[in-house]
Amino acid sequence: MTWDEMQPLLQTATRETLSMVGVATLVALLAGLPLGVLLVLTDRGGLLQSRPVNKAVGAVVNIGRSLPFIVLMLALTSFTRWVVGTSLGWQAATVPLAVGAIPFYARLAETAVREVDGGLVEAVQAMGGSTWTVVRKALLPESLASLVAGLTTTVIAVIGYSAMAGTVGGGGLGTLAYTYGYMRFETDFMVVIVIELVVLVTLVQLAGDLAVRSLGRHGRGDGPVRLLRRRSGSAPAGRPGPAEPAEQPLAAVEG
Repeated sequence: MTWDEMQPLLQTATRETLSMVGVATLVALLAGLPLGVLLVLTDRGGLLQSRPVNKAVGAVVNIGRSLPFIVLMLALTSFTRWVVGTSLGWQAATVPLAVGAIPFYARLAETAVREVDGGLVEAVQAMGGSTWTVVRKALLPESLASLVAGLTTTVIAVIGYSAMAGTVGGGGLGTLAYTYGYMRFETDFMVVIVIELVVLVTLVQLAGDLAVRSLGRHGRGDGPVRLLRRRSGSAPAGRPGPAEPAEQPLAAVEG
């Protein structure tokens, strides 16, 4: 197969793969992040401690993570057909991709949020902050770099899953690799697809690492919780300032 014949096929397959990965990652972020935070809040010693809720959510996450992706695709065939009207193509593959990515990212988000210093949480609570304020002002900002790193890992995993989905009619680069590279013995085509996947994963990893480093440089030390703690503390020696109203720190936290 010549390059002129490969090019349109690769362009279409690349768009399908990027669409699958983009939609599945967005769903994983919107659903997995709240699940990860909920696992931390409802755990022993958490702000919303509830062992039944924690055990139930943890069991759902563990079950979702334990299923191999191929098995998950087959198990969700009826659900996929109900959601998108078909069980073939990249739209259909997006459904199990998203379902599989949610528990994957939930555990990574849980680990990231658990790393937040408990003293920062106590500082927000001491100022009268509610649970939602603690999450918004302490847990999420302070764990942002780790959350981005976890999201990068999730995107790379979803890219691998999307290629696997192509072997069962999921579309994208996986379908090309199976149809042309494997079934028709087009070795050159297979090599091109492998190189493209490697480049795609490398770009995602580089972008994720750059974002994490940027957040690590600019987020630490100037986060909202540290600013609040400095604001509520005493003025620097030799530069006494007027006393602030007692409501000021609380207003800053709740705002």
